[in-house]
Amino acid sequence: MRIGVPSEIKKQESRVGLTPESVGELVRAGHTVSVQAGAGQGSGFADDDYLGVGAEILPDADAVFKAGELIVKVKEPQPEETARLTKDHTLFTYLHLAADMVQAKGLVGSGCTAIAYETVTDREGRLPLLTPMSQVAGRMSMQVAAWALMRTKRGRGVLLGGVPGVAPAKVVIIGGGVSGTNAAEIAVGMRADVTVFDRNNGRLAELDAQFNGLVRTMYSTRTSLDAAVVEADLVIGAVLIPGATAPKLVSREMLGRMKPGAVLVDIAIDQGGCFETSRPTTHEDPIYEVDGILHYCVANMPGAVPRTSTYALNNATLPFVMKIAGQGTHAALNADPHLREGLTVAGGQITHEQVARDLDMPFARPEWLVG
Repeated sequence: MRIGVPSEIKKQESRVGLTPESVGELVRAGHTVSVQAGAGQGSGFADDDYLGVGAEILPDADAVFKAGELIVKVKEPQPEETARLTKDHTLFTYLHLAADMVQAKGLVGSGCTAIAYETVTDREGRLPLLTPMSQVAGRMSMQVAAWALMRTKRGRGVLLGGVPGVAPAKVVIIGGGVSGTNAAEIAVGMRADVTVFDRNNGRLAELDAQFNGLVRTMYSTRTSLDAAVVEADLVIGAVLIPGATAPKLVSREMLGRMKPGAVLVDIAIDQGGCFETSRPTTHEDPIYEVDGILHYCVANMPGAVPRTSTYALNNATLPFVMKIAGQGTHAALNADPHLREGLTVAGGQITHEQVARDLDMPFARPEWLVG
């Protein structure tokens, strides 16, 4: 199969769809890989690194999209990228389509087949292609929160771990999944006072055992969450409903009762955000203030550490890329029910039922899809 790897064009996004090591595996399997000149530079990969494993370097995105049948990216396609897609393309990348009508219409109009990393599953029902970036975002959330809490950034002027004789910061993490757990690991390591909210009692028990009582666990109700949020120095929003828009769990009214200078970090912003006052920001201008509360809502947090993130992502995506390239898109999707969960657009239709519902668009199952 002919595989194309374009440069990412979302603002301050430095990751790349395939590492040179991944390209080498694909070339050895008999596939042709075309990489846009400079695509790997932000992650520390030179064009010569790709040439050395058998890739071809093409001068621009137009050439890469024209050469490739399977387009492997990291972030959702921007409008100028969806304009390059045709019915002959398979796109494999993060889409987060439920909160993005412009992208949805662009992909539907292109006629391409689009498979979303974030809804591919494994045998246990987990999300293996979302997991590595959730791990990165969860761990990063504490780094950026500690920075935002400094008074020089308009925060409360609180040290996360406190010092002897001075209480640590109160951290509330909403969601005990992958990103929430990784956020809790770093927060505990920094000696913060940590409470994790979730609605899965089994998961709360696992977290209690994992952290040996160093993290408080709370079943999430409106009343319990409200009481914790208004006392918090830092709130991490880490709620995920696969393929769906994130629920709004912190209202604007609650901000008025929070401590001035408290920080909200919305890891769920790619799915619309789980705070009512969330809106996407960038690494260049990551923080804004509403009612005295700082919001960090960068939509591509792992893009700030692209080398770590690209390797972590490729470790998870490469087996699926090999499967699509080796079997062909339709055969691979029909053979693998877990990959099939990622199918989101095909033949000019939304093919993921939850995404179609959130977008209020028609849902259609492709005629060629079995199972």
